[in-house]
Amino acid sequence: MRHDFLLLGCGTSTGVPLPGCPCDVCSSDNPRNFRNRTSGLITFASGECLLIDAGPDLRHQCLTHKVHRVDSVLYTHAHADHILGTDDLRAFNFTHKNRISCYGSADTLQGIRNAFPYIFSPNEKYLGGLVAQLDLREISPNDEGAIYGTRFSYFPLPHGDVTVTGFRVGELGYATDCKGLTTRAREILKGVKVLFLDGLRWESHNTHNSIHEAIDIAKNLGAETTYLIHTTHTVEYEQVSRQLPDGIHLGYDGLRIQFEDYSATR
Repeated sequence: MRHDFLLLGCGTSTGVPLPGCPCDVCSSDNPRNFRNRTSGLITFASGECLLIDAGPDLRHQCLTHKVHRVDSVLYTHAHADHILGTDDLRAFNFTHKNRISCYGSADTLQGIRNAFPYIFSPNEKYLGGLVAQLDLREISPNDEGAIYGTRFSYFPLPHGDVTVTGFRVGELGYATDCKGLTTRAREILKGVKVLFLDGLRWESHNTHNSIHEAIDIAKNLGAETTYLIHTTHTVEYEQVSRQLPDGIHLGYDGLRIQFEDYSATR
């Protein structure tokens, strides 16, 4: 079946522009130099919508790109730029009257519990409005499973002392916040048609791929088309795009692609 992927944001943890920065990229009027924190949305052929991470720009992203429903969330890890929009999920509880399933590794889910104790350990005397209605569902980054009847193959990614969960769903692979790939990630992503891959900047970084490293990874995998994500404010869209090899592009907020899935195995 054919599904839709929308890149809601492609920026690093600060977003772009960086507040207070006078550089050419942060001062640019090119909309592709405006980068919300990295996030995505899969809309399945059946209509359900799976959010990939819920960062601090979530409300703005949903309004900008007219996201009308979120049925579930797949969290890659519990860093602030990937989870701090979790409270905004309650808007979809209000509008659709459904609880939202939240998938993540054991460490990721514990990080979310720690960040939002009022959601997961509510005070019985609380007199305010409805808090987000979320169901945490643990997954292993060394396993696979089905979401809305579509098979997801998960893999661990090295990100300093944090293990990030990447995934492949049919023709699409997603590997944010990583420095290189694990063996399992390489096996799962080999020959992928469309790859979204961490590529922070040209210069080296301790916990993120540089653009040079991301290019090498994409070539070694034999990815047909690769979009670099989690990019910072030293990356000028037009200038860097001209320097990239064929088949490798900078991601941009609002990028939309269609992809085919694999049959679910369970």
